[in-house]
Amino acid sequence: MTVNTLELDEPTTHRSFRLTRGGGDPVGQQVSPSLVMPDRDIRAVVVAVGREDVAAGGCFSVGPAGVQLWSGPWDGALGGRGESQHLGSTDWSYDTPVLQYVTIYRVLVTAAGLAAGHTTDSVLARVLGAAGLRTPVLTPEAIIPAARDPFRSSALRRR
Repeated sequence: MTVNTLELDEPTTHRSFRLTRGGGDPVGQQVSPSLVMPDRDIRAVVVAVGREDVAAGGCFSVGPAGVQLWSGPWDGALGGRGESQHLGSTDWSYDTPVLQYVTIYRVLVTAAGLAAGHTTDSVLARVLGAAGLRTPVLTPEAIIPAARDPFRSSALRRR
């Protein structure tokens, strides 16, 4: 198991990311091709969606492995989700395939998301759009990360 830290430019408070029952099973999901992005872009996404957290009146719930899109803020008892419905999720992993990159390996939409008119593309666009990023056109050239430097050890690449 690998544990990675994420350094943000701004302090954030995420009290809303937690596992919930009955959030809806994924109806549609896109797993291939994966989208490889510089980690600075994902840091910008984490900060931007953190400002629109479901606990603060927004529609996003962000955690270390991705972002959930909800129909509205969580207004239930004791900070529970209340009437808000899980519409979809974007999942990623850090330092894959190389350091300083993040791989978005899954975007899913739930039945509630489909009913609201969402697709995997619209969920991804909404998450990336929160940070002003556009959804890239996925071509083979767009998903190939920078090559590893075979002459640098992994210990030297770590900050």
